Amino acid sequence: MPSDAAPDQSAADGYLQRAHLLAELGRYDEGIGELTALIATEPAHVPALTMLARMHLAADRPSEALAAAEAAVTAAGGPPAPEPPAVGTPAAETPASDTPGTVPPATGEVVPALVARGFALLDLERWKPAAATADEILARAPGDAYAQRSAAAVLSASRNGQAALDAAWRGVELSPDEPEAHLVLGLVAVRLQLFDLAERAYREALRLDPGLGEAGQDMGVARLERRRYAETLEHLTAMADLPVARPDPVRTVDAGIRRLLLSVAGLSLIASVLVAALAPASPGASRLFAVLAVAGVAVLLRRPATWQPGLREAMSRGLVVPVYAAAAAVVLLLVYALVGGPLPLVGAITASVVAGFTAFARR
Repeated sequence: MPSDAAPDQSAADGYLQRAHLLAELGRYDEGIGELTALIATEPAHVPALTMLARMHLAADRPSEALAAAEAAVTAAGGPPAPEPPAVGTPAAETPASDTPGTVPPATGEVVPALVARGFALLDLERWKPAAATADEILARAPGDAYAQRSAAAVLSASRNGQAALDAAWRGVELSPDEPEAHLVLGLVAVRLQLFDLAERAYREALRLDPGLGEAGQDMGVARLERRRYAETLEHLTAMADLPVARPDPVRTVDAGIRRLLLSVAGLSLIASVLVAALAPASPGASRLFAVLAVAGVAVLLRRPATWQPGLREAMSRGLVVPVYAAAAAVVLLLVYALVGGPLPLVGAITASVVAGFTAFARR
């Protein structure tokens, strides 16, 4: 049996990966075809059904998205979509998952499916079921940042009020470094006419990810929520005549490179001082530590695509001294690791200080 399961899982992963890549290229119909082929063989494959719902959402097909999301929720063991009771029919007092002694299903797969259902219901303007779905998400995953901010966004559009604001705040508390959390807080605040809070939240989201200013142009499903939140917030702020800051691309590039230079300079300075302190007692250990420090800098620079494109222009705007000083500090540390001696260490400390001060002065 295990030998049969592995190829099946590998094939399923292949379908999911191809569908994801096609979606990121905006080729939703082809991606849906990949998922449909997988679901034909595994009708209860929750990740495939959830991704299918998200693709239909990205392609502006809320009815199809709702059908796929319902199938995903059912396959994951979640509750069926709530419907408003007919006139004269009393509503059920307690959902099955809240019955004493009943343990709700695991939230790992059902929460993304519920989020997709909530978005589809919003797009279909079915406000009460959407709000009930958001309540279900909040109840199932009180400690999950994605669940909290997603439920807050759905509640804000369907019912609004203090519950949406509380969930948005909870999402920020759980993931203060995620721009989407602050974006949702801004979205909820605008709808509640808390404009000062909305502006602060959006500025913080932009600080964490300057690319949010162009999020409305994203394609695919990986950033589906971010795109929806950014588009909605932009629309609401325009209606409220609320000025929302836009990032200056030049300042954004310079700020990112300056932060990187400060990190390199700080790491080089700390490493140089520690190496100098170790050198009299254990030259070998100090040289090994210098190698580790250079490796740490290499980890900081592991994604050249994030800083190389704007480096030359940033240097022409006044960052040439800190760039060369930071590079010199790292090179001198490496020289010490290879040949030893006090002069490379003195040079590394001096270059680190120069890089740090000049980068900081260019704010």
